[in-house]
Amino acid sequence: MAGNTEPLSPRAKLAVTAGKAAAAVSRAAGRGSGSVIGGRVALKLDPDLLGRLAQHLDVILVSATNGKTTTTRLIAEALRAAGPVVSNALGANMPAGITSALAGGSDAKYGVIEVDEKYLAGVARDTTPKVIALLNLSRDQLDRAAETRMLAEKWREGLSGSKAVIVANADDPLIVWAASSSPNVVWVAAGQAWKDDAWSCPSCGGVMQRPGDDWFCGECGFRRPAPSWVLHGDYVLDPHGSAWPIHLQLPGRANKANATSSAAVAAVFGVPPQVALERMYQVQAVAGRYDVVTFLGRELRLLLAKNPAGWLETFSLIDPPPTPVILSVNARGADGTDTSWLWDVDYTQLAGHPIFVLGDRKLDLAVRLEVAGLDFRVCESLDEAVQQAPPGRIEVIANYTAFQDLRRRVGN
Repeated sequence: MAGNTEPLSPRAKLAVTAGKAAAAVSRAAGRGSGSVIGGRVALKLDPDLLGRLAQHLDVILVSATNGKTTTTRLIAEALRAAGPVVSNALGANMPAGITSALAGGSDAKYGVIEVDEKYLAGVARDTTPKVIALLNLSRDQLDRAAETRMLAEKWREGLSGSKAVIVANADDPLIVWAASSSPNVVWVAAGQAWKDDAWSCPSCGGVMQRPGDDWFCGECGFRRPAPSWVLHGDYVLDPHGSAWPIHLQLPGRANKANATSSAAVAAVFGVPPQVALERMYQVQAVAGRYDVVTFLGRELRLLLAKNPAGWLETFSLIDPPPTPVILSVNARGADGTDTSWLWDVDYTQLAGHPIFVLGDRKLDLAVRLEVAGLDFRVCESLDEAVQQAPPGRIEVIANYTAFQDLRRRVGN
């Protein structure tokens, strides 16, 4: 059970009320959900509010470069089998957004919280989580995020000696190294399609050996731990060796991996894998990701890809050629202003697709596609791209703010 459940102080109640009022004003002004500004106002009035709001909850933190919003949603659905859940389901994953989310969970038993990688250690310190799920680490937002090995080191230091159960991906060397400072780790074989950030040993800097799905450092002996939960095709293998079928409405291997980690988290709280996985089937889309919408008489599937690892996973789940593909890239603050990551993405996987390019940085993307030897058309708007696309459902892949722009345009 969660620990201290003393009622909120008058100061904390005032902070919550003021935060909700600020959020309401922001929504009325058409500036989004208001969760971030509401949280900022609340934390200004009570800097310790996050910890106070978490004190009655069994808190689960989820952090990663890719998949944390979806995994947070899957865990929340699974845990609803055991009690009410509060979660930052829309992905506001820094302290202000997390505070806003928890402010609405006075009657909840579980707090399932997505956390931005840079803030994980601080949020863990404030909320005393029961479980922390660590999924993957790869290059992202190069202008604001630390180099991946530095980020793993911050996690390793921040989680050292943590009393939380760490549910960690055994296939990602950076995750294993970060989690190994904790005394209670549940290892999950969730896979790692993108390996380009994990060829050097995070422990000694040596060259990593990666035969098949295994990995180890030949210099210092750092190696892949034996997992107790395993993704095997369309099944989750639990620690007892039982196989449980994965039935998801969300596409792709990456979401099966997310479901495997989510089942491992749910099991910590006594939710059996069969129950957890059945509940996950209810999730059709996550904050617009994977939604199929109708726009200008055409079906569009909206897909989010924010960094090279995310684009690699997304390419694996789109319909084959000649399905038309629209790519949209921005480089605003929330995306990271450095677009050099485009050169790390293997766009040749889109060969044979009619490709349409838009977004603030459409010319950066156009140069990358030109070098990859692909045929494409640069468009000024989504409307133009849809009107020029050949028949069939259109796959629309966009990075973060471009994705939000597209959702607004299609009324999603």
